[in-house]
Amino acid sequence: MIYHLLYPLHASYSFFNVFRYITFRTIYAMITAMIIAFVLGPWLIRKLQSLQIGQPIREDGPNSHLSKKGTPTMGGILIIFSVVVSTLLWANLTVDYVWFVVLATVGFGLIGFMDDYRKLSNGSKGVPGRVRLGAEIAIALFLSAILYFKPGFSSSITIPFFKTILPDLGWGYIFLSAFIIVGAANAVNLTDGLDGLAIGPALVCFLTYLLFAYFAGNSRISGYLQIPYVPGTGELAVFCGAMAGAGIGFLWYNSYPAQIFMGDVGSLSLGGALGTIAVITKQEILLAIVGGVFVMETFSVIFQVGWFKVSNGKRIFRMAPIHHHFELKGWAEPKVIVRFWIISIILALVAISTLKLR
Repeated sequence: MIYHLLYPLHASYSFFNVFRYITFRTIYAMITAMIIAFVLGPWLIRKLQSLQIGQPIREDGPNSHLSKKGTPTMGGILIIFSVVVSTLLWANLTVDYVWFVVLATVGFGLIGFMDDYRKLSNGSKGVPGRVRLGAEIAIALFLSAILYFKPGFSSSITIPFFKTILPDLGWGYIFLSAFIIVGAANAVNLTDGLDGLAIGPALVCFLTYLLFAYFAGNSRISGYLQIPYVPGTGELAVFCGAMAGAGIGFLWYNSYPAQIFMGDVGSLSLGGALGTIAVITKQEILLAIVGGVFVMETFSVIFQVGWFKVSNGKRIFRMAPIHHHFELKGWAEPKVIVRFWIISIILALVAISTLKLR
């Protein structure tokens, strides 16, 4: 809204010309979301405490987690609110990609909200898995279909390290992109098990895709790097900046020992938005590298469950997801968290380097 209100004034006052620059608006979207999260964080924590919305702790989890019982959860509401408000203030709202990502954020956030609400209201395990997955797939297929039929949007995929291999999947791209969006949402959800563990790698991912979005939306830079040029995706840098700012603000209260947890409302919305941005920027496969921590957490669960079934009760890890395995090996929780953050940064640098290693 600020962009639409102030940029037209550049015809009379040259100062307002600064609002046309994506880099300028990205910085202030980040600052705005961060301030919103900082200011509203204490109020939300008190509100959740007064409503007795506390995190239930899995009975088979590490004993060290028992002290976390009752910590306010559903803090992802703070992230979603900060991101949406900041994006609406600073982005060019005539670019439909912005609305697609906002829809993914809010849509997956609503699924997570219902899941959290059922867990807290009647002590159940939340929304039945099939129902939740079905809702996620419906949203992802809807977004993927809109993108596929959008004029000018390519159904080809970018293969890291290869600049000339761009296989066109045709209508099959709808299902691939839906798989990426749903997979990213649930991968972040599985990672959200320690104080600040999910938001740290998510911050790294969104900052990385901030660059990818800006590069893909700039014809000169995309031509130089020989990556797909997707007009309009530069505005997603504003959204990524807002997400990074909101994440930093939330991390202030979510860092060890956490005053608030994001809950499914936060983890699903973060993952859904991340997957959608990866699809729109045509860096779908690269998400597996950028979000390598999320991939590792997901596969640790898949392998653990699969091996448990075929081996009649044997385990690969002491506990899955894998962050619990390291806890049970004696690593202090902050050590697990920070080391996973470091791995995320390394993987992000590797992913960025692929733009030239082609």
